[in-house]
Amino acid sequence: MEKSHLNSKANEIRRKVVKMITHAKGGHLGASLSEADILTALFFNTMRFSPEGAEDPGRDRFVLSKGHASEGLYAVLAERGFFPSSWLDAYLSGDCPLSTHPTNKVPGIEVNTGALGHGFSIACGMALGAKKSGGGFRVFVLTGDGELQEGSNWEAAMAAAHFRLGNLVWIIDNNGLQLVSSIKDTLGIEPLEDKLLSFGFDVHQVNGNDSAAVAALLDSLDYTGEKPHAIIAGTVKGKGVSFMENIPEWHHRIPTEEECERALKELEE
Repeated sequence: MEKSHLNSKANEIRRKVVKMITHAKGGHLGASLSEADILTALFFNTMRFSPEGAEDPGRDRFVLSKGHASEGLYAVLAERGFFPSSWLDAYLSGDCPLSTHPTNKVPGIEVNTGALGHGFSIACGMALGAKKSGGGFRVFVLTGDGELQEGSNWEAAMAAAHFRLGNLVWIIDNNGLQLVSSIKDTLGIEPLEDKLLSFGFDVHQVNGNDSAAVAALLDSLDYTGEKPHAIIAGTVKGKGVSFMENIPEWHHRIPTEEECERALKELEE
């Protein structure tokens, strides 16, 4: 897909997310809207991963460590053709494989995630496996910023640098909010860039709500080098819907039908 079309595709993903969460009366809306541009850049531009090649040993891998934001990933996978879009309409129903957190029973999902702090460690293991086996694939992992309060991420970061995992890209959805408050008021993680640099990462910052910018950055990375990559993606929680943006309660609040219609109208503009 042309990079100029990625941002409009991300808004399509957001519309699907709003609809499925409203209909199911469950899910994490703010985080899924926040990550939409990042996922769009990965799945529609960067990753060597398609429904036809879902079992290819050389495929790129993606891990959604912030598994509570599964709705954004489900919408992207449906749009890419990994499973029928009708599954989104049945989200959280008894006969639908789409659950609150991702499971590898769903086509396109590599591992079960949701316990925060685990996904990055798994991704490091995948990247190390690729390096040792000569597999040649790349591994992309998306964590939340609040998730970095989990110490296991920093153990994995040490390992990634030690094993020189240049085929690993750690993307941090840096929206500044978690659950019911801000990161800085809960347990601050700054200075984040300095910490990542001190752990031996190749560090970049990007507007995480600009799919084209994210895609361009991902295309520019050296995946054959010896430094793992970290991208601090500045985002807005609830991005695209004015009455949801930067409001902590939209971490898990479910829209009314009226709010859903208002949100969809804004996302069409």
